[in-house]
Amino acid sequence: MKFIKRFLPIMLIFMLALTGCSQTSDEGKKEEATTKTVTDILGREVEIPSESDSIIALGAGALRMVCYMQGTDKVVGVENLESETDIARPYSYVYPELSKLPVVGEGGSNGSVAYQEEIIKAEPDVIIAAYDKDMAEDLTKKTGIPVVTVSYDGIFDENMDKSLKLIGEVIGKQDRADELVTYMDELEKDLNDRTKDIADEDKPTVYTGAVSFRGEHGFEGTYAKYPPFDAINAKNVVDETKKSGALLIDLEKVSTWDPDIIFLNPTNMKLVNEDYKKNPDFYNSLSAVENKKVYSQPSYNWYTTNVEIAIADAYYAGTIIYPEQFKDVKVEEKADEIYEKFLGKKLYSDFVKEGLGFGPITIGE
Repeated sequence: MKFIKRFLPIMLIFMLALTGCSQTSDEGKKEEATTKTVTDILGREVEIPSESDSIIALGAGALRMVCYMQGTDKVVGVENLESETDIARPYSYVYPELSKLPVVGEGGSNGSVAYQEEIIKAEPDVIIAAYDKDMAEDLTKKTGIPVVTVSYDGIFDENMDKSLKLIGEVIGKQDRADELVTYMDELEKDLNDRTKDIADEDKPTVYTGAVSFRGEHGFEGTYAKYPPFDAINAKNVVDETKKSGALLIDLEKVSTWDPDIIFLNPTNMKLVNEDYKKNPDFYNSLSAVENKKVYSQPSYNWYTTNVEIAIADAYYAGTIIYPEQFKDVKVEEKADEIYEKFLGKKLYSDFVKEGLGFGPITIGE
């Protein structure tokens, strides 16, 4: 009995100590569970909340990817560019509520500028940004909010896959990221499989004109290594320049190439038609014009690539350039399938209403 009385206090102290250690350990685990570390597109390790209830997306394409990821309910601020909706930026058209959110930055062709005070007021858990390292780290330093960088270029881009998965980690939608990446892989394979075995000598030559980049351009606005053409292994005459990306080309060069098929951005047809009035001989001398092989190719670039438009463009171009290989494709249905997968809504009829549908074009009308 004396033994028990003597050692009971010691045992109680020991048990309390164990309980305290256990509580401390549990509290530590809970504290650890409130954050996680992600590696962003620049290879930076960024500590973010385990669950992010509010975000801001800054820079070219960042908000678009959030829309693809069905994360708009978490967005608490937008760049001034997003204050207006436009079918040519389909994500803004499908999610018009974004235009009513507080403006927390400036975006557009001149680059992105963050409004730091407005960002702090919006209190996002995380900022998703198409920024470089210095911009990202400076923004975190001045706002105290973690910045996760993302980026992509064109279509079927590896960085797009990585960025979607990053956004999935941030907003808790990893399954949606996997769904989109798998879908894009399937489309890329389908387009390539239909065309990869066609010999170059059996391919018609093609040209895309009236391409918008840093503003509107007429027939001379074109694109080397044009992603929708590359996706279907098309023979783009502009690739002979050995350049890549949007550029202005001398019309005499186009005359020399004399492409078999021409695709034009319908948005800029007023510029093409104005030039036609001044220089009808040039246009009428082109085989594609003479043979009525001029078709629409709605622009997909606005604050970088609208991926869904670009892929739909590739399918339409495929039906024109390789009618046999794409004979099973109903372009309107395929376009709607793509729009719905990316943005949850069939949009082809909306594009048609705005004069942005697929079809033949007559220059000069």
